[in-house]
Amino acid sequence: MKRACLLSAGIAIATAIPASGQMPKTPPGIADTRRIAAGTYAVDPGHSQVTFTVNHLGFSTYRGMFGAVTGSMTIDPKAPARSKVSIVIPVSGITTTVAKLDEHLKGPDFFDAAKFPTARFEAVSIRPSGKRAKISGRLTIKGVTKPVVLDAVFIGAGTMMGKRTIGFDATTTIRRSDFGVSYGIPLVPDLVPLQISVAFEKPEP
Repeated sequence: MKRACLLSAGIAIATAIPASGQMPKTPPGIADTRRIAAGTYAVDPGHSQVTFTVNHLGFSTYRGMFGAVTGSMTIDPKAPARSKVSIVIPVSGITTTVAKLDEHLKGPDFFDAAKFPTARFEAVSIRPSGKRAKISGRLTIKGVTKPVVLDAVFIGAGTMMGKRTIGFDATTTIRRSDFGVSYGIPLVPDLVPLQISVAFEKPEP
């Protein structure tokens, strides 16, 4: 398991860095909103993830991750409040450091991934403030849809390997019982913080 995790990390790093002949001298992404180009972008699933943290029986903080996130964003830097964001999260690919726990989380006690393989977030309104924004939207897990608010921050924009790229981080906290994921409460808390990191990209014109 440890070797598999190290291999996955190595692959992720390798796909994030261009071949040696194309290595940029400085990071192509810069936290400058003037570098944001208008248009419709697709989520880069190789560099986007949703993570969660829970308290484990009062002893430690435990983390899990959803990778291979997909979705889209339409943005106009002159009117950011009119942006549209849609994110699809493959809960069937949930990953922790324990294979047996992964299978339990995919089962009926938690996400029931065989019946509900994805979760989805759809933005309803966006209130930008400089490099930050409050994104109100609808989160659907296990077929249950509830309102949530994301605290988002712009990370950077630029061009890499022929694609315009924009990155954002966001956080929120959900009450998992609202979505029918009640197993283990209160031994495992009902309130679950989520951390979202998404890169959007589109080909250069």
